[in-house]
Order: sequence, then structure tokens, then C-alpha cells
Amino acid sequence: MTKNEIIILAKQEVKGLSAHLVNEDYDNAADDASRETGWSFPISGNFKELWTKQRVKRYLFFYLYTESAHKFKYKQANLQHRFDHYDKMLKKMDEAYLQAVEERPDLFAGVSISHLFGTKIDAGFQYQSLTGRDTTYRENNIVVFGPKAND
Repeated sequence: MTKNEIIILAKQEVKGLSAHLVNEDYDNAADDASRETGWSFPISGNFKELWTKQRVKRYLFFYLYTESAHKFKYKQANLQHRFDHYDKMLKKMDEAYLQAVEERPDLFAGVSISHLFGTKIDAGFQYQSLTGRDTTYRENNIVVFGPKAND
């Protein structure tokens, strides 16, 4: 999914709120989501597309949130309901994102699960299987370690 496709989808999903946003907001939100997730456009895969779209919407709501921050009732000394709603929505979206990162770190890191648990390096000692002769110090002795890049 390209950046433009994500922006079109975000415009469709924020519906009436798009009247309060400009095109630069959508571009900035897509760029921020890309920087946060570490995924560059074009994005492929349902998981990455879903979370990129969610983070784009989160940044759009944050832009609206910061715009609403100046709307403060002086005599009643409380924030507008709109400000509170955006605040709650942003917190829920951030919690859902952090939960997804914790549950699926392999998809966010773009690596196999086996690469998340360190590396095993053999001692390097080597013996011939039939005779038991020590071949540790021969030049063709290769130390086995894993996981390898293509495992």
C-alpha cells in the first residue's frame, strides 16, 4: 500500500473531521507513522497496513487534539468536551499500539522470531566422527553459530 493509498483510506475513515484537516496534515501523519513503526512506503502485508493506518489516524487525532487545546472556558475553568474526547481516544489508541508491539515484536522489528533471542556460538572444538582425531585447529574448521541471516 502506497502513502497515497493510506492517505485516501485515512480521509475516508475520519469522515467529517477531514473538514478540520488540510492535505499537509495527512502527509505529516503518514510520515510520522512511518517513522514510528520503522516501515517505509510502500507497505505490504495486512498487519503492517492495519497498524500504519491506525497510527496515521492517531496522528491526525493528535493534530485535532492540539488544535482543541486552546479552547478553554475561562469562567467555568474546565476544558471542552472535545478536548477530553480526543485525549481519551489518543490514550486508547496508544495502549492498543503498545499492546500490539508487545504481542508481535517480530512483525514490528521485521525479523524472524528466532532472531529475537540472541545467538548461540559453539565452542569451536571439532573431532572426526570415525576416528575421534582433533581437527579443531585446521583452517577449514568453521565455528557454528545461529541463527543465521537466512534461517
